Amino acid sequence: MEFIRRRIERQVFGLTGLSLGQLDLESPKGDPGLFGPQSVSWRVHADFTSMLVGGICALMLQTLHPLALAGVWDHSNFRQDMLGRLRRTGQFIAGTTFGSHRDADWLIEKVKTIHLQVAGTAEDGRPYAASDADLLTWVHVAEVSSFLAAHLRYRNPALSARDQDRYYDEIALIAERLGARGVPRSRAEVQRYLAGMRPQLRAGARSREVVRLLLEAPASQPPLARPAGRLMMQAGIDLLPGWAAAELGLRMPDAQRRAVRAGVRATARLLRWAVRDGSAQRARRRMGLA
Repeated sequence: MEFIRRRIERQVFGLTGLSLGQLDLESPKGDPGLFGPQSVSWRVHADFTSMLVGGICALMLQTLHPLALAGVWDHSNFRQDMLGRLRRTGQFIAGTTFGSHRDADWLIEKVKTIHLQVAGTAEDGRPYAASDADLLTWVHVAEVSSFLAAHLRYRNPALSARDQDRYYDEIALIAERLGARGVPRSRAEVQRYLAGMRPQLRAGARSREVVRLLLEAPASQPPLARPAGRLMMQAGIDLLPGWAAAELGLRMPDAQRRAVRAGVRATARLLRWAVRDGSAQRARRRMGLA
């Protein structure tokens, strides 16, 4: 059983930013990082399954913003290396959540430097820049609202309204450090923000192409991991707000939704048993808690 557990854990790590080997989440000892072990952010971001589902949902949601999509389309190698993009995103989230202050500062400055190089003109003729404060807010809200929705569905449906608001309040720090402005800090503010963004969001041919490539990504995984990868992609679609799924043409019958959710919950139990040395566990050891 230990051999099976380790094999599953290695395959999971291959999908995460840990596989890049650029962060030492176990040092320096006692450094709580930006949030610390008592934060809601540590709780929400600790579960691999719900974070993966939330991350997939967020990527699909982000494609609906023409300027955000233009930056990815023009400046990212996602078409050749979708898994690499997912790993780099995972490294940023893990490092800024669970890393030391040094790790978090390094990642934030690294991303800010990259953003300064991402600028151009979108298909509709509007200029875009990844460093634009409003665009940074959109990317952040699409991301963290998806993470929280996945956590509530697959990890802790009983997370209190107060702690959900605390999560948004805490995690706004990352967006603000990157240069975002007017970052929503509660469930009510997030809902108002998303409602206000709806007129700006639409799916075009590029949006659907990114989603197609994302859904094909599991084919590049080891054979034993592919069924779980495909399941997580379907769970990401299921997690999308109804209006966003309809815009992207990703309708899912109710029977399929039920099957996907049951499959993810079963898979999550297996992964929680197998993954014992993830980002959260390493950060807890850094703090002398494990």
